[in-house]
Amino acid sequence: MNITVVVPTYNEAGNIGVLAAELLALPLPGLRLLIVDDASPDGTGRLADKLAAASYGRMAVLHRTGLRGLGLAYKDGFCRAIEQGADIVVQMDADFSHAPVDVLRLVEELADCDVVVGSRYVPGGQVDYRWGLNRRALSRSANILSRTILGLETRDATAGFKAWRRSALEAIDVRRIRANGYLFQEEMVYLSERLGLRIREIPIFFADRQTGRSKMSTKTKFEAALGLIGLRRRYRKVRALAVLAPE
Repeated sequence: MNITVVVPTYNEAGNIGVLAAELLALPLPGLRLLIVDDASPDGTGRLADKLAAASYGRMAVLHRTGLRGLGLAYKDGFCRAIEQGADIVVQMDADFSHAPVDVLRLVEELADCDVVVGSRYVPGGQVDYRWGLNRRALSRSANILSRTILGLETRDATAGFKAWRRSALEAIDVRRIRANGYLFQEEMVYLSERLGLRIREIPIFFADRQTGRSKMSTKTKFEAALGLIGLRRRYRKVRALAVLAPE
């Protein structure tokens, strides 16, 4: 089983070494790590190259230039993982908001569904106590808005910690995803639900980042909210497919 963990990075030099070590130490023999770096000025890409060279082929780095952003980084990372034969693709942040050990849970739960979401907003899910009231309100309101406008059943539509079956990504056809930034997460979930993919949410603890600065802002959230109406119009004719995980 080929499992590829895709991690977009921008100025994550303080995290990437420890993150790579913890992921590659997981008891998943087929796990590989793909770092997608957007020309980080702090040298994240160069550090990732050194780690990859010493990984015996278990880690690779995709350096992106030109038009950059979180959504485009994920698109390129997913496409590269599929090209290289990944059976399962896991996406996660580089800043330890997502616990590397939880990759085991996501992969295990994928046995009888198509997409697994590491969720902050199902029973048992939590966010770090260090989150301020404004940040908590922003996150919850973004999810409520996306569920209202798009009619989503997924409670944590903005989650960036997910495991995908290859068949799910192929059904979605990641190349047609247009959203960049944080709207990418909602577009992927919306298409998954429209296509009838089986989605399972499992509770996670979402920690505050260990080092560096968050790229999230009120402006970013607001721009994502405005894009939801466009998503509904764009995919209004998409219907469910018979793309399900084996029983």
